[in-house]
Amino acid sequence: MRSLFHLAYHVTDLDQCRQFYGGVLGCEEGRSTDTWVDFDFFGHQISLHLGKPFEVTRTGKVGDHMVMMPHLGVVLPLDDWFALSKRLQDAGIAFDIPPVVRFEGEPGEQRTMFFFDPSGNPIEVKGFKDFDGVFAH
Repeated sequence: MRSLFHLAYHVTDLDQCRQFYGGVLGCEEGRSTDTWVDFDFFGHQISLHLGKPFEVTRTGKVGDHMVMMPHLGVVLPLDDWFALSKRLQDAGIAFDIPPVVRFEGEPGEQRTMFFFDPSGNPIEVKGFKDFDGVFAH
């Protein structure tokens, strides 16, 4: 069975989001109206609707970091993670948590980075050498 994750949330400016999600992240734009736009977010559907973004707080303790909650994210193969990390750095994106290795040498070892979209929505991108490690404990 194949399934796609769908997430809809608020943004403050659709044109800025088109530049960020399409131009910087490389997500393909889907359907849209005057009040929302869909993107293929690394194989999953996100729908960005005009409105007040959700409130976030730095309350998620993960490893050595306190991360923004709630946040959205994606898990990528490691080569794709490195390519996206470079693209974000080249675009001058400010990281909330710069690219780093988390849980090094442990089950679930991963690369991660946190940043915000233009509306202040936090995004985490993880990279794994082996997807079997995503749920390792």
